[in-house]
Amino acid sequence: EGHHRSVPTYEYMTQEEEWDRDLLLDPAWEKQQRKTFTAWCNSHLRKAGTQIENIEEDFRNGLKLMLLLEVISGERLPKPDRGKMRFHKIANVNKALDYIASKGVKLVSIGAEEIVDGNVKMTLGMIWTIILRFAIQDISVEETSAKEGLLLWCQRKTAPYRNVNIQNFHLSWKDGLGLCALIHRHRPDLIDYSKLNKDDPIGNINLAMEIAEKHLDIPKMLDAEDIVNTPKPDERAIMTYVSCFYHAFAGADKHNWDLCIQCYLVLVALPLPLFQLTPEKTMQAMQKKLEDFRDYRRKHKPPKVQEKCQLEINFNTLQTKLRISNRPAFMPSEGKMVSDIAGAWQRLEQAEKGYEEWLLNEIRRLERLEHLAEKFRQKASTHEQWAYGKEQILLQKDYESASLTEVRAMLRKHEAFESDLAAHQDRVEQIAAIAQELNELDYHDAASVNDRCQKICDQWDSLGTLTQKRREALERTEKLLETIDQLHLEFAKRAAPFNNWMEGAMEDLQDMFIVHSIEEIQSLISAHDQFKATLPEADGERQAILSIQNEVEKVIQSYSMRISASNPYSTVTVEEIRTKWEKVKQLVPQRDQSLQEELARQHANERLRRQFAAQANVIGPWIQTKMEEIARSSIEMTGPLEDQMNQLKQYEQNIINYKHNIDKLEGDHQLIQEALVFDNKHTNYTMEHIRVGWELLLTTIARTINEVETQILTRDAKGITQEQMNDFRASFNHFDRRKNGLMDHDDFRACLISMGYDLGEAEFARIMTLVDPNGQGTVTFQSFIDFMTRETADTDTAEQVIASFRILASDKPYILADELRRELPPEQAQYCIKRMPPYTGPGSVPGALDYTSFSSALYGESDL
Repeated sequence: EGHHRSVPTYEYMTQEEEWDRDLLLDPAWEKQQRKTFTAWCNSHLRKAGTQIENIEEDFRNGLKLMLLLEVISGERLPKPDRGKMRFHKIANVNKALDYIASKGVKLVSIGAEEIVDGNVKMTLGMIWTIILRFAIQDISVEETSAKEGLLLWCQRKTAPYRNVNIQNFHLSWKDGLGLCALIHRHRPDLIDYSKLNKDDPIGNINLAMEIAEKHLDIPKMLDAEDIVNTPKPDERAIMTYVSCFYHAFAGADKHNWDLCIQCYLVLVALPLPLFQLTPEKTMQAMQKKLEDFRDYRRKHKPPKVQEKCQLEINFNTLQTKLRISNRPAFMPSEGKMVSDIAGAWQRLEQAEKGYEEWLLNEIRRLERLEHLAEKFRQKASTHEQWAYGKEQILLQKDYESASLTEVRAMLRKHEAFESDLAAHQDRVEQIAAIAQELNELDYHDAASVNDRCQKICDQWDSLGTLTQKRREALERTEKLLETIDQLHLEFAKRAAPFNNWMEGAMEDLQDMFIVHSIEEIQSLISAHDQFKATLPEADGERQAILSIQNEVEKVIQSYSMRISASNPYSTVTVEEIRTKWEKVKQLVPQRDQSLQEELARQHANERLRRQFAAQANVIGPWIQTKMEEIARSSIEMTGPLEDQMNQLKQYEQNIINYKHNIDKLEGDHQLIQEALVFDNKHTNYTMEHIRVGWELLLTTIARTINEVETQILTRDAKGITQEQMNDFRASFNHFDRRKNGLMDHDDFRACLISMGYDLGEAEFARIMTLVDPNGQGTVTFQSFIDFMTRETADTDTAEQVIASFRILASDKPYILADELRRELPPEQAQYCIKRMPPYTGPGSVPGALDYTSFSSALYGESDL
């Protein structure tokens, strides 16, 4: 579509009025045109429930522009594009411009792209062409038209008014009296012209616009200040506004003539259709008549209904306007009354109704006949679809190359077809009956019906014959295949177990074995020998199975059958049996060889096990014995510490000299690991046990020597006698319940209480920080000696112990064994009873024990 059009202009557009792209609008005129054209557009758009705010923006997408043209013209424009892209907007504006151009308007260099881009000058120019075409062109006064007609109408209407001289559409209207005169001439009840003042142009213009808006439904389109203050007001703005007054008032002058013409058009446009009642032979022809009738009702009649309604509305509007203007009512001429139109319309509708009823009855009659023909066609089509290809299927010789299972399936399928065939007998009979009825009713296409019916009956007879022949052939083939089937079944029953046996044998012969002893490998060799003994029997079964297949092939060849010798019951083939049997024979000697190699390896491993066990069974007990000797020496030694030290040094030398036995055992253990031997039934000792025991032995002898060295240093520093050292050792050993050279906290607490300590929790905690500074939970013999030597140096301690025993004895100078057992833990009580001498002082009773002497002796203050 082109963006610029050059359609011939109307005569009313003089040279000076044509739009020039290259000239700029006067800013004052542009402002006036904006206001006037916007108001004019909105006066029409409001009928469609919308409006514009900005004239160059709101028409850019073309949608409101198309709507404006539809409202003004009462015609439908092409459907607008709803997209938001630029090309959619251009397409819509072009549809509007095409419509304007179709009305003979010359759009002087106005293109869609300028409107879409919001070009103010082009947009105003376009609206002006619309106003000219639809609001001004049709004005006609005394053989003048358009602009000149409008000017002449204004001059005629304002001629009697003083101070009004209309010569143009700019300066003549600046004082506002021309507008007021137009209103007063048609509606003297709305304005008092005698009170107007020529020197108040703004007041006059505003008064005229307010009355026009309120009473004449003409919106305000001008700005009074702009009109008055502009040297030459914009001609187009004033023409547009004045044209609204012409349409508001001049209608009453021309409706008389319009109404007569419209009456005439409606009456002339209502010729009675040629509703002739001519029957047709076919449904199609009658439906064409009905369609033509409906087309008339749908397309041709509605515009006439609209014209009739509009005519009545125009007539009523005209009478109302005449009455408001205090003018006489309009009386149409004879034959052009509203009642004449109604009478003509009623006659038309009666003719339509009679024709429509006849059409529907005739269609129903043909419909019954067509229904019967359609029923024949449907049943025939259904039967033909069902029968299509059936003869070819029945002529097939597919059974000649089928298996027994397939032939039996074919027989079952054929039986189902025979049932289906019998069920279709009724339909064939119905088809023949309908064809006969159509012939009796003299159906127009009876010849094709008879031809089709004959073909169906002939085919039906052929299907019956072919069905019987196929059944006989299938039954013959079934019997022949049953013999082969029995052979196949026997082959399958014997081949599957034999195939499984061969596969199992191949798996076993190739099975990876992992053994750890001579007994295990000998068990495998024995099992293999048993398997080899079964091979002759298996070979006999193989030959019997192959002979069954040979029999099948003979039967097929004898009867020249076109079927495969393959077995439907078995996936095992003769070739597979031959191949697997050869594989089994090949694997047997390979298995023999691998078993013998493994036997030799196990003998070698057994020698390594015995060699390791012989040494480990000596070294393990030796380490254990040495550990026990060292432990015993630390508990039982009573002689001088120097003698203990010499004995321990001797132990240490013996241990060092034994190291070469450990090294030799490590060498044998490495050989065992390299041979991947992980168990040894000949010994309970592992290399890890020996290593841990050996390291513990070295640690224990070193620690024990260190303890004795420490005791010697302590003894010499503190001046402790050998006898005191022995007593300390005896006390420590007594309370060392586990006999591991350590006392736990409970042992130590019992030891302290037996020595007469009155222990609270705080006091015991203080002592434990001395004897167990690292919080290990145990007290060593060395810590015990350090503590005891500190305590013996305290002279108050013996007296404290005696005071404690006196409390237990209830202030008696002696204590009884029962009281000790009742007050002290069992071990401490036993310790005291065993070491306390009998009491022989004043007030002695049988069993009295002397706790004073016991306490003094414990702290070395007497010869005890």
